[in-house]
Amino acid sequence: MVPLYVALLLGYGSVKWWGIFTPEQSDAINRLVCYFTLPLFAVEFTAHIDPFEMNYRFIGADAISKLVILAVLAFWAKCSSKGSYCWSITSFSLSTLTNALVVGVPLMKAMYGQVGVDLVVQSSVIQAIIWLTLLLFVLEFRRSGVTITKEQEKDVEGNTENGGEESNRPSFWYLMKVVGMKMAMNPNSYGCMVGLAWAFVANRTRGDGYWGHCYGFAW
Repeated sequence: MVPLYVALLLGYGSVKWWGIFTPEQSDAINRLVCYFTLPLFAVEFTAHIDPFEMNYRFIGADAISKLVILAVLAFWAKCSSKGSYCWSITSFSLSTLTNALVVGVPLMKAMYGQVGVDLVVQSSVIQAIIWLTLLLFVLEFRRSGVTITKEQEKDVEGNTENGGEESNRPSFWYLMKVVGMKMAMNPNSYGCMVGLAWAFVANRTRGDGYWGHCYGFAW
């Protein structure tokens, strides 16, 4: 783990303390990572899994734990005076959606060998395809709703004669359309889908033999 944190510390210091990179250059690096590095990173890991040999008990346990945390946070946001849906989204991200590929793979490989690495990669694939997509949907839904509502409020204040008229919130289907367009432009989702499709094609022979064996056993 030392090389990872040394790189992170050098990156932070190069912007915060030494001024090697300007904020504009940092933004360009972030865009490079977002649109190229992370999607290709996801393809690399996802393409090497075997979809027919995944540990579905482990994946199910992980899903149950996330749903329990989600239910607790939703209850807190609805029933507590200090609760809010914005903080619920942040808390869910921090407590369940980890950077498992970068941090988890070295740790699990050192402690449990290849078995631990396989579990980390499987959970990361499910996280990227399902949970991160749902999180992206929630964030985009919230941001689109806030942005559109503010634009409507400005339009009402500037174009209506009676200042007491309230602006209407955008409809659910209109928000769905806006969110869908933004998600369609996100390269990370494509990276996971491409890697998973490659994994299915690469392991189709083994998959056919596995399902054929199960069918013959059931017969």
